[in-house]
Order: sequence, then C-alpha cells, then structure tokens
Amino acid sequence: MPDEVNRLVILGSGPAGLTAALYAARANLNPLLIEGIQPGGQLTITTEVENYPGFERGIQGPEMMEVFHRQAERFGTRFLAGEVSEARLRKPPFELSVEGSTIRTQALIIATGASAKLLEIESEKRLMGYGVSACATCDGAFFKNKEAIVVGGGDTAMEEAIFLTKFCSKVTIVHRRDSLRASKIMQERARKNPKIAFVWDSIVEEIFGEPKSGVSGVRLKNLKTGVGSDFKTDAVFMAIGHKPNTDIFRGQLGMDPQGYLIVKPGSTCTNIEGVFAAGDVADRTYRQAVTAAGTGCMAAIDAERWLEAHGE
Repeated sequence: MPDEVNRLVILGSGPAGLTAALYAARANLNPLLIEGIQPGGQLTITTEVENYPGFERGIQGPEMMEVFHRQAERFGTRFLAGEVSEARLRKPPFELSVEGSTIRTQALIIATGASAKLLEIESEKRLMGYGVSACATCDGAFFKNKEAIVVGGGDTAMEEAIFLTKFCSKVTIVHRRDSLRASKIMQERARKNPKIAFVWDSIVEEIFGEPKSGVSGVRLKNLKTGVGSDFKTDAVFMAIGHKPNTDIFRGQLGMDPQGYLIVKPGSTCTNIEGVFAAGDVADRTYRQAVTAAGTGCMAAIDAERWLEAHGE
C-alpha cells in the first residue's frame, strides 16, 4: 500500500467520510479510507440517534456507524486504521504520513470532523451520552419536562439554551464570568426567556449520576468566592465551542480564524485542486450527521468529476 498511488483517499470515518466512501466506491474509484483517532467520529459517543431519516425507531450512535461502515465496505471501500500525522499537499500525488508509512493519492477528501470542547473531567467522560451531551439539537428531546444545565457564555450556549426550552421545564446557563460573550441579540433572547436562569462566575467541577440512571446533579464552584455548591439537574449540555480537526493542514489549506476549512460556494472544493472537504471540518453552523453525510456525497461526486477531468 505505501508504494501505490491511490485514486482517492478519504480522511475520517464519521458520517461524512463513510458517505463519501460509499459514493466513491460505487463510482469504482477504489477509495482508501483512513479511519483516524476516533473511528466512527462523534456519533460513537452518542447513545440514541432519533433524528436521522430512515431510522424511525432510532438507533444507537455506534451501531449506526457500523451500518455506514458495512455499507461502504460492501461496495469495495478499503480501510486503514491510523491517524495522519503530516500532509503534503503542494501538488498531486498528495502525500500523507500515517503511522510511519507514506500514503499517496491523486485526490483527497478531508472529513476529519470537529471535536466539541469539553471540561475534561472524569465524570463528564463517564456520563457522556447518559445525560451529558455537546449537542442540544441531537439530544434535547430526551429531556422533555426535565431540567438542564448549559455550560458556556457565547452564542452557541445561548442558542442551545433557547432550543432546550422547547422541551425542558427549566434551563440554567452556567458561565465562568459575570458577563456573557454572546452577541447582544442572543443575550437579549436568552434573558427574556422565562425558562432560562443564570449562574455566574461558576464552573462545573463534577457531574453526579450513573450511566444506568443518568445525571442527577452537578457540583458548582464559584470562582470569585471559592465556595462549592450542589445543583440538581437532569442533563448537562456543553456549549463551550468546537474545534475543527485541521491542525495538520495549516499553511496549506484555506481556513477561517477558528480553523474550519473554507470551500468554494456550492461545492466541497478547497483552495487546492483535487482536495475536498466534507462534514463538520468545514461546517461551523449545522454540525448534524445528516448534513455531514450530505456533504460527504457532494465531496465524492466533486472528486469523481475532478479525477475524470484530469484523466484519472
């Protein structure tokens, strides 16, 4: 494998990467998919997925990714476990360093996704998907008539909190400062919502609960007084931002100040011919499995057309 030049390599094994692989494989491009550090992407830390079309009774996130994987494999996608540590994209064939080997390819689809910024505490990891979430759109409906906490103070936190009031009886925004970073209009909307309350100058130190029974509360710490207190809640939503997994492409691919890859309008084309981007790596707005899958399809079609136009 290290000596051959692939027609198409796909980086990432979430909905975007696996959908791209499915379409590319059916187009006889014989794609190689490099699975990355978290095979299956963010859905592998999600429990029930109820908002993906075609699964009327819902499906577990990891199971859904297994279905995607089997479907892509059925049509001939090749898989390689590992993570890309370096990318050389000056001109085709592009070169990727993976676990000490060099992978070469004529075209490249980047679907490395984005990672939610988390608190990095043990209880958060243990309860992720069991009352702890980084996506209100994905999981809010599970907490109808229950109470939730949203951690954060930016536009994302306000949007998540407002969305959650459609289901929850009460939403409390916990912010480490005494003022919000969100835009004025988003602040006003949150403050005017009768279901939303605020806890200022505080952080979440610990989340209480068990996977079987879910979240029961949190331990808060006031950063100005140092005083800790317990707060009852049924869910904790992290809304402190996302970080696109694009560090290895800095200086080569066009990206916005947050690191999201920039694509040409109406396409998945980056600023380098033959390199395409799909999913959350280029989507700072929607970040849904179904939108990621859609752009994965687009990227495969864009790559196929590009390869055909260049005699590949």
